[in-house]
Amino acid sequence: MNPMAKLKKLLDPEIRAKNLRALRYAARGLAWDIAQPAQPDPIFLVGCSRSGTTVTYETLAAAPQLLKFGYELPDFWDGLYGPLNNGWESEAAGEAQARPEHRAAALRFFYQRLGAGQVLDKTCINTLRLPYLYALFPDARFVFIQRDGRDNISSMMDGWRHGRTDGGFGLCHFFGPSPDPVEINSGEFAEWHFFLPPGWRAYNQASLEEVCAFQWVSANRLALDAKRLIPPERWVHLRYEELFERPVEMFEQAYSQLDLPFTTEVRERCASLHKRPTSIVKGAPQQQKWRQHNPGAIERILPMIRPLMAEMGYETDD
Repeated sequence: MNPMAKLKKLLDPEIRAKNLRALRYAARGLAWDIAQPAQPDPIFLVGCSRSGTTVTYETLAAAPQLLKFGYELPDFWDGLYGPLNNGWESEAAGEAQARPEHRAAALRFFYQRLGAGQVLDKTCINTLRLPYLYALFPDARFVFIQRDGRDNISSMMDGWRHGRTDGGFGLCHFFGPSPDPVEINSGEFAEWHFFLPPGWRAYNQASLEEVCAFQWVSANRLALDAKRLIPPERWVHLRYEELFERPVEMFEQAYSQLDLPFTTEVRERCASLHKRPTSIVKGAPQQQKWRQHNPGAIERILPMIRPLMAEMGYETDD
């Protein structure tokens, strides 16, 4: 390379920042390897994609006591156990897949990038792997948010079709091409979006609404099954709809369960949540959005979701 080009590259602010960040990570990694500093188990925020995890994350992340990335970590968690090392089975993981070295790798990863302290991790695929995370982190706290399947599935359909404000949700970016042909919605989609549940191959030629309903049922079923394994004092259960009905009370209780101070600033933030746009969906959160966006498709998949909707406390006849 031309010496002047090298110099220009070295002086580039973005490249310099990237190199300094890499050096900092390497130094912290070495410190971790030598000292193994004590780290508290994380708080895991989970929920089906488009269930309100982002606005919930931003509200909990307002607590200065917590360390946070500001983005999801599917590539990290899938690197420990996921489609590329489990034969494309799915992105789910159970207690049997938990290894001591996975815990060590996660704590080292957190320490390298964030330093010492309790980490708040919001990664939606972890909704599929709660028994795995509980086996790795028995002192972790788990915050699960649920959303009415009709609105959640409609929002997922919009996400499949339109992506997000800062990119798309396709999985080829993480895994490369699918090993099996994907022709979802009569060929409109050649890759899965959001996450890959167990049994995904059976839906490779299904309609988009069926695929999104399958994803919603899979994520919430696995989360509710895991709830039975996790002590109640380590499980915080939220409902998306309460963002509109009682946001201050909902988050005050959540902060209390997580042993975090519910400050005046946080209270004021919660009071305006229904007006606050998220970083994923353009515009403020809404209820009953499915009636304007995908009413026919949602009516067609109601039989698929009705049993779990009832279990989660939702009426489907309104």
